[in-house]
Amino acid sequence: MHSEPRPRRPIFYISDGTGITAETIGHSVLTQFEGVDFDAVRIPFVGDAEQAHAAVARIRNAQAHFGTRPIVINTVVDPELSVILASSGALMLDVFAPFIAPLEKELECKRSSRVGQAHGMVDFAQYEARINATNYALSHDDGVDLNFGDAEVILVGVSRSGKTPTCLYLALHYGVRAANYPLTPEDLESDVLPSRLRPHRRKLFGLTIDPVRLQQVRQQRRPNSRYATMEQCRREVAQAEAMFGRENLHVLSTTHTSIEEIASKVMAAVGLEKQAF
Repeated sequence: MHSEPRPRRPIFYISDGTGITAETIGHSVLTQFEGVDFDAVRIPFVGDAEQAHAAVARIRNAQAHFGTRPIVINTVVDPELSVILASSGALMLDVFAPFIAPLEKELECKRSSRVGQAHGMVDFAQYEARINATNYALSHDDGVDLNFGDAEVILVGVSRSGKTPTCLYLALHYGVRAANYPLTPEDLESDVLPSRLRPHRRKLFGLTIDPVRLQQVRQQRRPNSRYATMEQCRREVAQAEAMFGRENLHVLSTTHTSIEEIASKVMAAVGLEKQAF
């Protein structure tokens, strides 16, 4: 017996800037609806009427193709452009609209509809801090540079447990100087922390992962190697978790955890209070 195909809905993330805000918020909301598949398109830099009308044409074409009403997640700040987009007949979800009127009343001033304001390079010191933190993460990736004196956090875990992407996320979004240390087979056979890490215990955070998922990731990286066998993955994860327990380190499994959540929990655990850029 054949099951009915899942419905697909076209969704557009439209912005006068990069579209990252619209896409991030929209994705967070739409993941709550498991019974629908979405066909997503991001249309950035819609800054004038001509570009808005071009977006309307794409929305209408999508409605004709899918035979269902599109959804638009909109972060365009110019009300006139939003009116043009609404003429598409799509379900319009304006991300900023619920906040504007209450804030105008509270702050006793009208908003300034400046295009691209959300991602403008306003604070050059913050921008430089983010670039420096990214360079730091790259130079201290996988134990390349073991001088951890300037690190704000050091992620520890077996190879392919999510250390590198988390370090880069912390650097890019929060300007955190994040280093990582991959636990080697020699480290895992020991009963104590590697000597390089002991002086920095307060900065350490352990990442672990389900061995089945780890085996899948390693198999893609080094197919049919000993490194990627299930036996090796189970052994390394068990040894790493035992070490974390003995040393009383903060630990988080990355198996079913988004990188945003990992980063937030890491910062909270080590006491880093920084605002996202």
